[in-house]
Amino acid sequence: MTSTHYAPEKAAELTPEGDRYFDGMADKFARSLYSAPRGALRLALLETLMPEMLPLDGQPALDVGGGLGQQAAWLARRGHAVTLAEPSADMLAYARRAFADAPFAERIDYLQAPLQALEARAPGPWPLMVCHAVLEWLGNPGAALAVLGRLLAPGGRLSLMVFNRDALRFANVIKGNRQKALDDRLEGWGRGKRLTPVSPLTHADVERFAAAAGLEIEATAGIRIFQDYLRDPVADDADRATLWALERAYCRVEPHWRLGRYLLYTLRKP
Repeated sequence: MTSTHYAPEKAAELTPEGDRYFDGMADKFARSLYSAPRGALRLALLETLMPEMLPLDGQPALDVGGGLGQQAAWLARRGHAVTLAEPSADMLAYARRAFADAPFAERIDYLQAPLQALEARAPGPWPLMVCHAVLEWLGNPGAALAVLGRLLAPGGRLSLMVFNRDALRFANVIKGNRQKALDDRLEGWGRGKRLTPVSPLTHADVERFAAAAGLEIEATAGIRIFQDYLRDPVADDADRATLWALERAYCRVEPHWRLGRYLLYTLRKP
């Protein structure tokens, strides 16, 4: 966690390093995140943006903290041989079951390992890596990005997505948690099934960590720059289509992309 941010006491569910893992929560993720409108929009935007932001030429890929395997499956469908690395046993089991009969199943290898073990377990170097919604759950995201930089091949790309600290502050103000936002007390505590990250990141954090890891920011985008601030639910299919058009039109436009619930980057290793 960056020294300029408020640092809460570590809760019992965090590791001694301040990391949060998600064993036993595969069903919750599938039901509450990816089956919900916000999760569906996140995946749809990623599927649209990644071909724009990355050179995808069927190169081998490492999906770091790949969870239920949506991104690994998407890459495998496009012809990539993918190693899905995930520390949670039940997440990996869920992904294995979900894609066991898929025509691309043989292109996915499953590896139970946290990010910090990948230099020994999947050293590469990798021409393509994906690390989406992982760094914000680690106590030292800067050190984690340095690991990813060492795994990446020269000239390779990393698709990095992080939970946006500034968007979290904005959301807390809207919800009435104004003193919390003013005090910058935005980190989650790692308790139970609450899903507020322990290390939400700003764009400045990513710039600093990337530079320290020897990586260049090649492209940026915001994921869900409007949906999370809606006062009322989406009314119908026409309203949903209009929201999609807005998200799509402004997700890479200044200053809108910086308000995304998630910030998406392409990082390149020179």
